[in-house]
Amino acid sequence: MLDGDYAFVPGLIRIAREKGLSAYVGDGRNRWPAVHRLDAAHLYRLALEKGLAGATFHCVADEGVPTRDIADVIGRRLKVPVVSKPREEAVNHFGWLARFFANDNPVSSTRTRERLGWSPRQPGLISDLEQGRYFAT
Repeated sequence: MLDGDYAFVPGLIRIAREKGLSAYVGDGRNRWPAVHRLDAAHLYRLALEKGLAGATFHCVADEGVPTRDIADVIGRRLKVPVVSKPREEAVNHFGWLARFFANDNPVSSTRTRERLGWSPRQPGLISDLEQGRYFAT
């Protein structure tokens, strides 16, 4: 069972298995925000209890994990090469995930943390990936 994520990262792992390589776009410095599902659940509860109607909150614990770091862990865990893909090849390689994985998406949750007293406690994305549950078949 996967602890932190049921969509994006398992999709990247599936693609790496199918293609025999783990890829990132360009130099891999574009950032991917992440939150563990248990931290997200805690924040949703806080937003319902303390948030004002219509307020917006950013549910992000890792405000910007470099995509190369994600690809490196996937490659190491699957024992496949880690390669850079040019932006123009991203859709061909990643499919629908290219829209997310190829963009730089830094997000701050500072205001959310201040307003709701939220403090993520679960492992960050790289730490969670290193635990290996994502790679169980």
